[in-house]
Amino acid sequence: MTEHAVDTRLTVRNLTRQTVLATGLEVADTGPKRNKGLLGRDGLETGGGLWIVPCESVHTFFMRFPIDLVYLDRRYRVRKVRNAVGRWRISACLSAHSILELPAGTVVSTQTQKGDVLEFSPPPA
Repeated sequence: MTEHAVDTRLTVRNLTRQTVLATGLEVADTGPKRNKGLLGRDGLETGGGLWIVPCESVHTFFMRFPIDLVYLDRRYRVRKVRNAVGRWRISACLSAHSILELPAGTVVSTQTQKGDVLEFSPPPA
């Protein structure tokens, strides 16, 4: 699922809850993109986010804003969620294959929980 064009934005749906987590998700599937993550940004727009593939842990050192984290296994099943993770934190889930970094409040507003199944697709035309 990491064969995306450089500027491809994805839509992410929670099939279990019938909610949408993001409509403009960026993919960080190369070393440089994964290393940079969201560093240097002032925030995430509503519907935005970053999918880091592969990834088991992230840090929020030098971040300027809190983020929600959704840890996924290879089948896009949610393994762990973290809400509004602030600056100077480390978070990990060793059973995860990838991580969604989303605007703070997304996990609560979409009711996303451990065990939910997500689906990735190109955004609607």
